[in-house]
Amino acid sequence: MDISTIVGIVGGLAMIIMSTITSGGHLRNIWNIPSVLMTVLGSYFSMWVSAPLKKVIGMLKVMGRTFKVPDFGEKTIISSLQALSEKARREGILALEDQLEDLEDPFMKMGLRLVVDGTDGNIIRAIMENEMNQIEARHMEWISLINAWAGFAPGFGMMGTVLGLIGMLQNLDDKSSLGPNMAVALITTLYGSFMANWLIAPFATKLMGHNSQEIRVKEMIVEGVLAIQAGENPRIMGQKLLTYLDPVTRKAVEQDILKD
Repeated sequence: MDISTIVGIVGGLAMIIMSTITSGGHLRNIWNIPSVLMTVLGSYFSMWVSAPLKKVIGMLKVMGRTFKVPDFGEKTIISSLQALSEKARREGILALEDQLEDLEDPFMKMGLRLVVDGTDGNIIRAIMENEMNQIEARHMEWISLINAWAGFAPGFGMMGTVLGLIGMLQNLDDKSSLGPNMAVALITTLYGSFMANWLIAPFATKLMGHNSQEIRVKEMIVEGVLAIQAGENPRIMGQKLLTYLDPVTRKAVEQDILKD
């Protein structure tokens, strides 16, 4: 569970509540069901026009990934690559074939399968980088969809405000209702901005971080697979792969990876 996502959501809501109360207002003054329908559901259904139904429904599941801390198993991957490198140097590349099915990472398995089949290193790099690019393209498609929703929400908030103002102007005879009606009209703009900047856009930003982390791990796998194909020293390969880790993770695994 990614506690930062929960803290961010709860904290943002708490700040809105505290700001409302400390400014002398009341929570009931910023709660308006028509405004919720206009901004939340209105902007969501606009996504049905923008993308296929499967994407629109799947987008909610993708956003749910921000509540989990991704684990791409960097330590396990480096250890596996180093062990396979040592085995290849002792027994030859073909000796790796029996261990391919035990690998959990399909990307690494694909690359090592190409190595065992005797594929040229340049071709291996081209295939693996193309696969990696396609993975990132799929990630960016989801992130772009979420960012589109973040752009629609304030627009629907403004439309709700305009509708509220129209209703207010049609009842100018009742001057006592002008203030309250204006407040209700502006609530919709608040909801649209709050929804985009408190929830949707931050979800997209966090997913972008997840994507960058995964792609970096896959780049590390490419280097490891090519090092095995080239017959590099396992210790040198381990040192090379460690450069892909952040300082904290690197320090935690360096002793095991670079042991004599």
